[in-house]
Amino acid sequence: MTILVTGVAGFIGSNFVYYYLNQHPDSEMIGLDSLTYAGNLDNLSNLTVEQKQRFHFIKGDINDKVLLEKIYSQYDLDGIINFAAESHVDRSIHDPQIFLKTNILGTQNLLHVFKEHYDEEKGHKFLQVSTDEVYGTLGPTGLFSETTPLDPHSPYSASKTSGDLIVKAYHDTYGLYTLTTRCSNNYGPYQFPEKLIPLMINNALHHKELPVYGDGKQVRDWLYVSDHCRAIDQVFECGLSGEVYNIGGNNERENILIVQSVLKILREKTGDSAINEGLIKHVKDRLGHDRRYGIDASKIKKEMGWEPQVSFEQGIVLTIDWYLNHQEWTKSVISGEYLDFYQKNYFQ
Repeated sequence: MTILVTGVAGFIGSNFVYYYLNQHPDSEMIGLDSLTYAGNLDNLSNLTVEQKQRFHFIKGDINDKVLLEKIYSQYDLDGIINFAAESHVDRSIHDPQIFLKTNILGTQNLLHVFKEHYDEEKGHKFLQVSTDEVYGTLGPTGLFSETTPLDPHSPYSASKTSGDLIVKAYHDTYGLYTLTTRCSNNYGPYQFPEKLIPLMINNALHHKELPVYGDGKQVRDWLYVSDHCRAIDQVFECGLSGEVYNIGGNNERENILIVQSVLKILREKTGDSAINEGLIKHVKDRLGHDRRYGIDASKIKKEMGWEPQVSFEQGIVLTIDWYLNHQEWTKSVISGEYLDFYQKNYFQ
């Protein structure tokens, strides 16, 4: 088995590289990434010598059709898993166009090349990694199922929704074997420190303010990244063509409670009394901020037996320990003027 995986130097993509190569010792992976601000080759520096022989990195953009054709000419690919995406809601509010280019046009470009080389008899597959944000927002009760109407509220979620619909269109129109996964909030190693948990960890360690949108009572379902990687692997192996699979952590929590948990654990681990709730600063809420997400993952559990294995209590400790042990990594990925721009414009 030889697969093309895009976005391999990002957070979830890099975690998937480690997971997949470990679980599939006879497979090869072609890793594609354009190495934007959130992509870092250092994220892949812990591959073993043997894994490096089966992993071939190519720097490039999923919008580059010539490059994709070249990859297909060099490798006998069995499928594509698409992690490549612009993924931060705040950035999409500030500059939507790059999100449309990558998340919509880039996805279509991948599908076009996949279609040109598609061989049903060889079992070629295309998996689109998406998000629960395509469903919009929930009230105090209820869960997103795969049949929940799509109702995106930000440029980011609208671009991911569009990408999902393009995948569906290529399945319906051309008969391609496509799969789509929609996951809740991930956390764990290698996450760029603009997202809630790594931002809070980094700021708290440096006694900086911890910006929390509005009242902080927005609810998200949290999933440790290794559980997500395992689910994607199972869907790619066993998912039915044209189907969507929700992936959730069964762990809904208010953002403010996440921040408080991070502070408590960090304070206990470092003995630094300055890491406390006095650092929390409630700031103006994000435009169009969805109030609650909740995932019904019963379909993937029923069809494939998947369910999360890492509890939030375990996962948050693992995550904090990783960032404590990799503070130089954090400094390296957020240095430079892009960090200055981010600090002035974004809070989550």
